[in-house]
Amino acid sequence: MMKETKKHIISAIGTLIFGALSFYFTLPALNIHSGGLLTFIISLCVAYGILYLIAGANLKVMMVKEMKGITFPKTVKILIWIIVLCVAIGLIGNIAGARIFNAKKYRELLTVEEGSFTEDVSEITYDNIPRLDLDSAKKLGDRKMGELSDMVSQFTVMENYTQINYQGRPVRVTPLAYVDVFKWFSNVKEGIPGYLMIDMVTQEVELVRLEAGMKYSTAEHFGRNLQRHLRFQYPTKIFAGYNFEVNEEGVPYWICPSYRYTIGLYGGRDIEGAVLVNAITGESTYYPVAEIPSWVDRVYNADLIIEQYDYYGTLINGFWNSVFAQKDCRVTTDGYNYMAQGDDVYMYTGVTSVAADESNIGFILSNQRTKETKFYSVAGAEEYSAMASAQGQVQEMRYTATFPLLLNISDEPTYFMALKDASNLVKMYAMVNVNQYQIVVAASTVEECERLYVAKLADGGIIEEIPENSNDQMTVSGKIASIRSAVVGGNTCYYYQLDNGDGKTYALSVATDERAVILNVGDQVLFTFDQERYEAEIVPVNKMSKGNE
Repeated sequence: MMKETKKHIISAIGTLIFGALSFYFTLPALNIHSGGLLTFIISLCVAYGILYLIAGANLKVMMVKEMKGITFPKTVKILIWIIVLCVAIGLIGNIAGARIFNAKKYRELLTVEEGSFTEDVSEITYDNIPRLDLDSAKKLGDRKMGELSDMVSQFTVMENYTQINYQGRPVRVTPLAYVDVFKWFSNVKEGIPGYLMIDMVTQEVELVRLEAGMKYSTAEHFGRNLQRHLRFQYPTKIFAGYNFEVNEEGVPYWICPSYRYTIGLYGGRDIEGAVLVNAITGESTYYPVAEIPSWVDRVYNADLIIEQYDYYGTLINGFWNSVFAQKDCRVTTDGYNYMAQGDDVYMYTGVTSVAADESNIGFILSNQRTKETKFYSVAGAEEYSAMASAQGQVQEMRYTATFPLLLNISDEPTYFMALKDASNLVKMYAMVNVNQYQIVVAASTVEECERLYVAKLADGGIIEEIPENSNDQMTVSGKIASIRSAVVGGNTCYYYQLDNGDGKTYALSVATDERAVILNVGDQVLFTFDQERYEAEIVPVNKMSKGNE
């Protein structure tokens, strides 16, 4: 009896040590809806059983010839039954949450309203169009780090690059991280000194230096590691990710949404709330979804929203219809992007039929903080067809289009994308009409691209007239004193100086006015341009009149 008790004590102590180490490194949620909990329990049973057998083993038992007659001890049998029970719970939990039995519940995970594009999506002008995709943001971030001689040897840039609205501007933010564990030991006392903020319109990169360094992040170790910090504070929460954001005062936070499962044990996942962790102090607060502060932009990740919309679109007439007849079924297209609207960031993706043809029947916009989702019935090209159309516009350049942004230009749903060369550098910009993707323009500047696009909409009768530019217009006149030319982004651009003595150089692209080619020194011209551009050394011309026009 004493020997049996001793074996249990040894096994229990060994299992306790193993379990503590395993929990510290794997960090499973202590929640029945977490598959990691069952795996953790099974690992404890296996560890206990092995230690129990080792504690009672002797050389005779370990010999092969003696092994034939050995039967499992009662303790080991109990452990095996616990493992079987865990496996059964996992299987039953999965079956209970299967879509074949719960099609209606899965479809109701997401509420989708019909939206009006012109009412819900504000018109945007060229000087507010975000023109920075994730890859370009990473390049700018790496370049900025290379300029920081006091940091480049100690820190690198994390690849978060979260898109948020900061003080009314669309920006991407990402924290710095230690280059390696040795640099962590060197800087652990001060913490991470700052984060990068990249303006998606101007493409300006700023290193925001903090008075007190960030002590909590996914790049930290031991108790300051963000996942470990959260697990010990919230042992039952199942976290859906760790998004880096800053509030309106520039204070860095980690936004950590948590899942709940509403169908069976592992089905119908949704967001129940989020923990906000101050990256500097580690102070954390849990908020239910309805109470999350309005400055937070990323709570529902795009993959979850797309998953739930696909349930909504395919299970409209039940599970079997989604597999066979597929009547009225629709799904999201491949790829998604984000757009800033008001104080929030919305996820955009197209919607097409399950036949996956090259056209969309509409698209959805989903608020990433509230999950408010609207469907817009706008038939047109799917995103990759629009990208191909834009690339075809400059096919001789062999540029590659980025995944498009969805914009409202003159009340028309419009795809906007950058065109990059083989070195992944942005060379031009393109706009493609969603309804009629044969309406496509490309230009070397966003301003010129918008102007050409609006003009093409007017020429095609889609809009009645070209709206006046929202910026104040200014004109200058005089005779041409000198002419130069250059090819910019695939278009020939002419540079004029006038005899009016203002010393300015005026730039007119042939894409804006083909008559730029036939102007000569001595011709009388009238140039119209945005007043705010007059202070620039080279002034882009919006419109040209010749002679007495």
